[in-house]
Amino acid sequence: MIRVEHGKGSKDRTVMLSAQLLSILRVYWRLAKPQGWLFPGRDANRPIDVQVLYSACRSARAAAGIDKRVTVHTLRHSFATHLLENGTDIRIIQVLLKTTTNCPSTA
Repeated sequence: MIRVEHGKGSKDRTVMLSAQLLSILRVYWRLAKPQGWLFPGRDANRPIDVQVLYSACRSARAAAGIDKRVTVHTLRHSFATHLLENGTDIRIIQVLLKTTTNCPSTA
């Protein structure tokens, strides 16, 4: 799990990570040694700017050769769709999406 602070709607969220992404993040952590924020902005005391995230999403879309409009939020929908297509019960998907959307802040 990873905590996203001040996400869409200024909400804090807890989000599941795949084992593969966790492994990638661990390598990043060892190499970058970020202090405070996992992805700091230009000012290390602030998080990465949302426009940088949007730009990375656009670059990834272009690199993948996807012509459709893709947003960061599209990834959430894709996650749910893949679970559904792989036979995950809809009630489980609802719980997972609720968990990743409305977790209270633990700050």
